[in-house]
Amino acid sequence: MARAPEPVVLGPEETTESPALEVRGLTKHYTVGRWGRQRIVHALSDVDLTVERGEVLGLVGESGSGKTTLVRSVLMLDRPTSGTIQVRGQEPLPARPSASRLREHRRHVQMIFQDPYSSLDPLHTVRYSVGRPLRAFGIVPRHEQGAAIEQLLVQVGLVPARDFLRRYPYQLSGGQRQRVGVARALAARPSVLLADEPTSMLDVSIRLSIMNLLLDLRGSESLALVFVTHDLAGAYYMSDRIAIMYAGHLVEVGPAAEVMGNPRHPYTRLLREAAPDPEGDFGRDTRFEARGDPPDLTSLPAGCPFAPRCPFVRAECNAALPEWRDVGVAHRVRCVLAGGPDARQGV
Repeated sequence: MARAPEPVVLGPEETTESPALEVRGLTKHYTVGRWGRQRIVHALSDVDLTVERGEVLGLVGESGSGKTTLVRSVLMLDRPTSGTIQVRGQEPLPARPSASRLREHRRHVQMIFQDPYSSLDPLHTVRYSVGRPLRAFGIVPRHEQGAAIEQLLVQVGLVPARDFLRRYPYQLSGGQRQRVGVARALAARPSVLLADEPTSMLDVSIRLSIMNLLLDLRGSESLALVFVTHDLAGAYYMSDRIAIMYAGHLVEVGPAAEVMGNPRHPYTRLLREAAPDPEGDFGRDTRFEARGDPPDLTSLPAGCPFAPRCPFVRAECNAALPEWRDVGVAHRVRCVLAGGPDARQGV
């Protein structure tokens, strides 16, 4: 008979005030092509990010901006090319962690995947899927696992819980599947929850219920939540802070109200203009339009990655990547126009 896994022993924390998640210089390159025609895809470039305990950080950008690569790299599903990852103030995760160290890391960092249809094994019941982290990480003794599974299902709104235990994924709706995915992530009792566009494949009528569920769990479980989305309005509803990504770079980070109400990077303004305003005029004329297409990640420009599309581009934008500039309380932007004499006109 297989031996039950030993409980994960948590490493010592530096201080009780340490962030839930701290990423420094995270970079991820992929190699594509063959036969001497290989190219490097710069999916992530020197990303710094901090998420405090109990905070919701919205990670926003268009498709291909690097959002999913970032959260997959944090979870070590994709091994970063360089950079450091720290959870709860512990020692940074090594570039090639041991199996036990990686297991400990994934005990603290869990992920809710975008597609509830493919994230669950169709051959296993809800009881098995939700209970597996309890067994893998030794969260509770074996004789208590049944009650723990039912409690998790109740926590995510699947009631009565016993009606769902023996169901298979094909017997659930899309929203129910996603709730099972949330319960499975919570089973590990993580400190950080990475939600990779968890509502994008759900019906509009149930998206808000899943978002509210995540907000409730953030409060009750004191979780740090990274909410990945391409929708700036959705990020504003969910988040305490918002981080904007473009072509593998972070370009603006700040309080949600500031980023939404007073965007300082042209790309952030473009995202805001694209967000529907239910109280405004849907046929409004937008005075701000980007030109061209998103950049080729195998051939990024030397300067600002948004420069080829920006209507306010200057010569200095193409010379080098702009430095971070403070434009408010905890509000930073990577744009040469920020803080300049014509910043209000340009951005």
